[in-house]
Amino acid sequence: MTSALTHPITEDDIANYLGNTPDFFERHAELLAAVHLTSPHNGRSVSLQERQADMLRDKIKALEHRIMDMIRNGNENVILADKLLRWARTLFLTHDASVLPEQIAGEIKLQFAVPQVGIRVWGVGEAFAQASFAQGVSDDAKLFASSLTEPFCGVNTGLEAVTWLEDPQAVTSLALLPLRPGATGGTAPAFGMLVLASPDAQRFRSGIGTDFLERIAELASAALSRLR
Repeated sequence: MTSALTHPITEDDIANYLGNTPDFFERHAELLAAVHLTSPHNGRSVSLQERQADMLRDKIKALEHRIMDMIRNGNENVILADKLLRWARTLFLTHDASVLPEQIAGEIKLQFAVPQVGIRVWGVGEAFAQASFAQGVSDDAKLFASSLTEPFCGVNTGLEAVTWLEDPQAVTSLALLPLRPGATGGTAPAFGMLVLASPDAQRFRSGIGTDFLERIAELASAALSRLR
């Protein structure tokens, strides 16, 4: 015969009993006044009601912090969207297609405070074949760009694209944005690549969200289609 000696009551048993017996404290209301707990804030003994109030205050503070984070992130997104629109406007107003690559790189540096930006475009029309932005790209680099279905972010491992920058030695983290027809994620061969680089290892660290970079790549690709 099973007994409490062979199967002692555990804390889980007590918790389950109280959870499944909501009228227990109605029948033993005196226990509520007798229960005292330790406050996590000052270590003093407090009543159950006071402890519950502390827990509610902590939850309210946590919710307030989450709301503030949401407001801050929302404001940052609005600022980024505004900068993206200004950058896109500059591209629309550029009539000379031959200056577009330099315009794209320069505006990204200016609008988004990126220390170094490089760009190369290949498969361009004959009128642009001798331009600096169409030179110095190996077949391996072109294949690598085409293999990217989304922007690549990570540490500088000595990729060829880093040599397109003014100061390759100062690069710690970078983002590589393939340029291709259509939306990001397509399978069409890339016809160019953007390189965003920073001496800050966290600026373009692996694992960060790339949605914003994808929009930049799509807008740049659309603008640069005039070179082909």
